[in-house]
Amino acid sequence: MPQPHKTAGALANDLASNLANGLATEAVDAEANGTPQAPPTPVRSRAQHVLLGISMVLIGLNLRPVFSSVSALLPEIMAGTGMSAGGASLLTSIPILCLGLFAPLAPRLAMRFGTEKALLGILLLLLAGSALRGTGSVAWLFIASGMAGAAIAMGNVLMPGLVKRDFSAKAGLMTGLYTMAVCAGAAAAAGLTLPLSHALGDRWDLALAAWALPVILVAALWTPQALRAGRAAGGRHTGLRVRGLWRDKLAWQVTLYMGLQSGLAYAVMGWLAPILRDRGLDGVTAGWVISASVMTQVFACLLLPSFAIRLRNQSLLNVVLALLAGVCLLAMLFAPLTWVWPIAVVLGLAQGGLFSVCMTLIVLRTPDAHVAAQLSSMAQSVGYLIASTGPFMIGRLHEWTGSYGGAAWVFIVTSLGAAWFGFGAGRAMLVKAQVTQV
Repeated sequence: MPQPHKTAGALANDLASNLANGLATEAVDAEANGTPQAPPTPVRSRAQHVLLGISMVLIGLNLRPVFSSVSALLPEIMAGTGMSAGGASLLTSIPILCLGLFAPLAPRLAMRFGTEKALLGILLLLLAGSALRGTGSVAWLFIASGMAGAAIAMGNVLMPGLVKRDFSAKAGLMTGLYTMAVCAGAAAAAGLTLPLSHALGDRWDLALAAWALPVILVAALWTPQALRAGRAAGGRHTGLRVRGLWRDKLAWQVTLYMGLQSGLAYAVMGWLAPILRDRGLDGVTAGWVISASVMTQVFACLLLPSFAIRLRNQSLLNVVLALLAGVCLLAMLFAPLTWVWPIAVVLGLAQGGLFSVCMTLIVLRTPDAHVAAQLSSMAQSVGYLIASTGPFMIGRLHEWTGSYGGAAWVFIVTSLGAAWFGFGAGRAMLVKAQVTQV
């Protein structure tokens, strides 16, 4: 029989408790509706349990370099391949598009093969995608970016639930470490990729391929643990079904808020370094500016959800964070470059707050864990499809106008849209959805 429903109030209390122990964002279990529940990854000793935790953190470290490494080298890639700004816009959008397209596949793979083996396959796909970006072929660069994006999409969905399942006694600590690792991976790729390219003889292709090396390490660590998990629970099935969610107005407000705030985040990840370089900042400094902004997000992720759940509603908070992010992005376009470091810090706080509060809303706007899992899937699959349009439009506007000034319109429209839907998503209501036995 399925597990009893966990109420939104209980979930909110869990969230507050986890935050007190260092949890960065609420992890919604993507397999909440599967029965029977999967057992934890088998470990025979404390050393194996520690290795399991290290492996999970290292997986998180590898889930963002694909995005920020391309951004750091985008001018070099365009110059070396003759790629137009329109082509570059597609290159920065494809991995984000894959986040939306492949996220719903992850729970099915986990139920078919087991989460550990599914993650092993995901790591191998990420390894192939990361390595093939270094072939120097434009066609393979696009194909490999899609492969890596698909792997990251599925890893995003499976990892939070796995962390909670295997480290239930220390879920706050482990989720905090995992989230910081995700940010650290993005920050490292933003700051180190261009210097790495210089060290390799100004070879952008080799610098991109180098990010396959940490994937090799974690895949080697994860393989014996995945194989030790034994056969998948092939008999598991979806014991509960959530109905009515896709017709609910509040669910769509949460989803659109997720998509638009993600659009701002991936616009930064994909295009802010080229924008700053076009304004006169050297490439290495531009990369470290992005790195600093990304790492600043960790502090907002740690602090904002705890504050948000204590408010009567989160509407005003959502509006303030969205507008603050928009203003900071406009400042990156037009403010004096001497202001770039403090702007980067404030931008990181705003964007970290947007993401963490949005994830918190998925819990607060749903009546139980089963609906929360489905709303999380809806928000990620549709939201990332929406998010991919932001980086795409920045590149197209650059191609049409010959400058990055047109990006201002993308930042304005996206931040205003996030504020509008964030206001609706922040109201103290619950989505109208029914959980039925299959």
